[in-house]
Amino acid sequence: MSFSKTTEQSSNYDHLEQMSVPELLHNINAEDKTVPLAIEKSLPEIVALTEVVSNRLKNGGRLFYMGAGTSGRLGIVDASECPPTFGVDHGLVVGLIAGGDSAIRKAVEFAEDSTTQGWNDLLKEHISAKDIVIGIAASGTTPYVISALEKCNENNIATGCITCNAGSPLSKVAAYPVAVVVGPEFVTGSTRMKAGTAQKLVLNMISTAAMIQLGKVKGNKMVDMQLSNNKLVDRGTRMIMDVLKIKEDEASFLLKKYGSVRAAVDAYHHGR
Repeated sequence: MSFSKTTEQSSNYDHLEQMSVPELLHNINAEDKTVPLAIEKSLPEIVALTEVVSNRLKNGGRLFYMGAGTSGRLGIVDASECPPTFGVDHGLVVGLIAGGDSAIRKAVEFAEDSTTQGWNDLLKEHISAKDIVIGIAASGTTPYVISALEKCNENNIATGCITCNAGSPLSKVAAYPVAVVVGPEFVTGSTRMKAGTAQKLVLNMISTAAMIQLGKVKGNKMVDMQLSNNKLVDRGTRMIMDVLKIKEDEASFLLKKYGSVRAAVDAYHHGR
């Protein structure tokens, strides 16, 4: 490649097999501490990408994440958590992974090397110019992702990316690139570590900020979260108690009657 992959550079540590468990964990933790600082340097680019995502979602578009291996799985995790956390439709934020759903659990050989499958996966989702596609690849060289973003550009679909190498091919293709340079991994080349942590943090930042911009948070509460288990029902009840300054039995009654924190609070304020 014509650029330097810091994610593939030799670890700052050697003879790992000779380290004790406390030494290993201390050193891994020391490396992990550098990730937020690397993200801080990329905040302007993350802001630019997040603003585009927010605008697309506000205007009826969808957010797609695309990646292979760890990167693809991280995108799927973030996408799958948006509906229960913020009460949005499952189709609003979509995670796609090279090799399809079977690749979520097991690696699919050479799936990431396809230069056609990424775009085909987007076509199956009826991608349009309203949407935005974010490619996720620690290396910034994944053909599955790069080729899909190239086709998006040809079809006037907004593109962004999250990589961990500066000047990567993916960064050059994406209209709104984010490169969080975390440096060498503790285990050389194991980008499931610092690079994966960086990607996870940036994805959380993008989706959370976008959902807040969509009005899915009120004050600091997840007022539209799905009440899919007892823990979330209890959390919703406490939210209503806190906002309305009422007792638990009344808050529980309102939540069961109206089905969400937002609806319960609105109904209470309107005397229903």
